[in-house]
Amino acid sequence: MKKLFTDERTGISYTLQGDYYLPDLALPTEEEHENIGVWGMRHKRFLKENHRVLYANLMTSGKLTAYLDEVEQQATALFLRLVKELSEKENVTESLKATDQMAWVQKMNNIRNRATEIVNAEMIYTV
Repeated sequence: MKKLFTDERTGISYTLQGDYYLPDLALPTEEEHENIGVWGMRHKRFLKENHRVLYANLMTSGKLTAYLDEVEQQATALFLRLVKELSEKENVTESLKATDQMAWVQKMNNIRNRATEIVNAEMIYTV
């Protein structure tokens, strides 16, 4: 039978495993969020590789998913706003799409690539 006791000083409970009392430790539960998209995953990889302490702190406090969800939402909003503004500025419209599809695709790909680079520089690869 497993014996349980709680250290009154620290508030940590212990369970007897064989001859040793081991602490009952668990990470705090995280709230359920939507799936983290491409922007959140890029930022997570950036944190893992370049800011290990921040990544570990977010993970152990149970706030990593919420943080990445917020980054995902902000980056997506910025990306969509940039694509819209740049396409209006460069006069890439539905009429161009109807008359010259290849030119429209070329310009939209260019706009999306520039917007991606801006989002990466301003939000994803910074802390």
